[in-house]
Amino acid sequence: MDWLIYILVFIIITCVLLIWFINTYNHFQNYIIRINEAETNIDSILRKRFDLLNKSIGIIKANINVDNDIMEVIVKLRSRKLTNFELDRILYEAINEFHQYSENYEELKNSESFIKIDIGLNESEPEIVASRKYYNDIITDYNKLVRTFPSNIIAKTFKYKIKPY
Repeated sequence: MDWLIYILVFIIITCVLLIWFINTYNHFQNYIIRINEAETNIDSILRKRFDLLNKSIGIIKANINVDNDIMEVIVKLRSRKLTNFELDRILYEAINEFHQYSENYEELKNSESFIKIDIGLNESEPEIVASRKYYNDIITDYNKLVRTFPSNIIAKTFKYKIKPY
């Protein structure tokens, strides 16, 4: 009769561990899905900003007479593969250059197309800030799971790594 109790205790402990394992694994999967959604959202906003800045090159060239290359950084981006982090940094440089043209050339302020691009860039700013915050919040929770015991056992088993902010 004692062996029956040992078997029953073993089965209960195994079931509890299995339920914990499945629950923790599903937690990781939930965060991975949310991280991918956030990255996709950020990517679409950055692509929108890139497209706006790319359109502005033609508008700037059509409205002002300038000899040097306009937003050279955007032209170089057309053929490169970058991470969202790199693209975001480069786009901020291009947006600053865009605003310098706006400040230095009065005729651009009269161009309806240029104004629409400026409005589009300004409207995308709160979107990118909110998306970054959402992404960083999810990454914080995910990284906690990767680092803390006992969920770090699952992270090591499935080779989940800490993700950057």
